Amino acid sequence: MGQTLSEPVVDKVMPLSIRAAAMTPLWPSSFAAQQELRKSDEGQDDRVVFGVSAMQGWRISMEDAHAAVLDLQPLEGDQELVPANSDVRISFFGVYDGHGGDKVAIYTGENLHKIIAKQESFKKKDFEQALKDGFLAIDRAILSDPKYEEEVSGCTASVAICTRDKIFVGNAGDSRSVLGIKGRAKPLSFDHKPQNEGEKARICAAGGFVDFGRVNGNLALSRAIGDFEFKKSADLPPEQQIVTAFPDVTVHEISEDDEFLVIACDGIWDCQSSQAVVEFVRRGIAAKQELHSICENMMDNCLASNSETGGVGCDNMTMIVVGLLNGKTKEEWYNMIGERVANGDGPCAPPDHNSEELYVCLSALRLKLCALGAIRANMNVCADNVIAEFRGPGIHHRFDDSPDDFDMDMDQRTRDFGRHVSGSRIILLGDGTEINTDHAHDDDGDVDMEDRGEAEELEDKDLEEQVRKGQADTTKGSSSNATDGERKKREETPGPQEQSTEATATVQEVNPTPEQVKSPPPSESVTDKIALTDTSNSMEPSK
Repeated sequence: MGQTLSEPVVDKVMPLSIRAAAMTPLWPSSFAAQQELRKSDEGQDDRVVFGVSAMQGWRISMEDAHAAVLDLQPLEGDQELVPANSDVRISFFGVYDGHGGDKVAIYTGENLHKIIAKQESFKKKDFEQALKDGFLAIDRAILSDPKYEEEVSGCTASVAICTRDKIFVGNAGDSRSVLGIKGRAKPLSFDHKPQNEGEKARICAAGGFVDFGRVNGNLALSRAIGDFEFKKSADLPPEQQIVTAFPDVTVHEISEDDEFLVIACDGIWDCQSSQAVVEFVRRGIAAKQELHSICENMMDNCLASNSETGGVGCDNMTMIVVGLLNGKTKEEWYNMIGERVANGDGPCAPPDHNSEELYVCLSALRLKLCALGAIRANMNVCADNVIAEFRGPGIHHRFDDSPDDFDMDMDQRTRDFGRHVSGSRIILLGDGTEINTDHAHDDDGDVDMEDRGEAEELEDKDLEEQVRKGQADTTKGSSSNATDGERKKREETPGPQEQSTEATATVQEVNPTPEQVKSPPPSESVTDKIALTDTSNSMEPSK
């Protein structure tokens, strides 16, 4: 975790040093007074519309850079060329997350797209190979520049080349590119972490090691531009160094279902899953928000309330949203996504989703589970099943068990699992209101054993109160002043012994035995709504 400020820098600003070709370049190494700054940025042509924003946050400096180029071809050489028509136009978008300083990130933000465009493979329209050649070429360019002779910083790179019908994504490091397909997240890049088996094998084969999830106990990612202290094996090619700039490249053919592309640094992905980000962006589009405003809102949503959270929410943040118009105007594209969201076409609720229905359902679920004697471990699972049915806005859905799940980030799954078992759940309502359903917190801001004990004690008190109520009903029934003769005159009314037995059964249902806890009786009213997933504890009949 890097050094942090006493207060976060939340202004979303960037220099406008390059206006040609709708370029949105990068952050400067310092906020010089003479540089023109403004909040976020956006641009569009007849194929794509984009919004971009960046925020320093709690870090003492801004080390991110990015580029957004609507027409890459006029940047070939120094002369201004005639903009290409829509059929052959090539757009470029990239996010670069620096570490150990900002120099390599700035150089990459200014030059990577230019170097890629100069590759022979690029001129032959072999964009997949051009990305691979360009990533290695910029590493060589930095290394051969005397100004960077002793430079120790590095940066990730996640970039996308967009043509009329395809998206080519090159990635080195843990920045990420995710495609939104009717509300579903499809990753177009893979996080390069040292603990991944393939990455660890290369690191060890080159003479390095992985300690505490870091390369040589230092670097928390296994591929990067720069970081030349890990690229000193003269007898190995660049692709086989301890840390390499060689990218993974993913090619995606654009379809009518593809809505937008999100490229962001790990300052976003450490706080939100790919699916949560796609749903957040989709709701913003349905609410007619500008793309750069959606980026700003996402960063505000990820920003930690303090700098004591272990780094999560304290990092620099950069985010680009690229809308794929697919022959539509910007207005038509907004309307199309808005209609899909309103009609439930995809896993995302409308912005004005009524959360009262969800609250009532969860409250009823809790009472029914108590009556069934379901163990607390099952309650979270059952609640998730009901929540997934309603698809409320801002809910962090889990798609890990889905056979058609696109998410391939195992580290993110581990983080999601850790949050899941803690019982904490934050629901963002349509008006931006947050509801934290985890009440097991004290004033120290964390969740400890004492906090969870208090919450469980409250639940036990609720259950005991229901038991006492049932016992009171039993006593009242058994101490009735009615005579035996009067009871017999009432048709179909049980005698005192039968009534007492029935009341006792009611108490046992509210306060179940251990056997009932492990094997709850079936109930159509509950099983029609939920499926109790933990059946492994059901008791077998004794032999």
